Amino acid sequence: MLAELVAPSFTFDVLVYGLCVIGLFLALWFYYDRRDRALYDTGRRKISFHCIRCEHLYTRSAGTETAPCPKCGHVNVRLKF
Repeated sequence: MLAELVAPSFTFDVLVYGLCVIGLFLALWFYYDRRDRALYDTGRRKISFHCIRCEHLYTRSAGTETAPCPKCGHVNVRLKF
C-alpha cells in the first residue's frame, strides 16, 4: 500500500521529461539567436572615410578612428555626421 502512494505515474515522468527537453531547446535557440545576431551586427557595421588628398570615399570595420586611403595611402579620420 505504501508503494502505491510513493511511486509516480508514468504520465508524470513523460511530462517532466518533455518539459525538460522543450526547455533545453528553448535555451539553445535563445543562445544561438543572440550569438548569430551579434556576429551579423559586427560584420555589418562600417565607418565611412573621405580622403582629403584624392577625394575618395571608402569604408572600414567599426572600431577604428583612422584608416589609410586604398588609392593614395593618406591616413584620414572618420566622417562624423
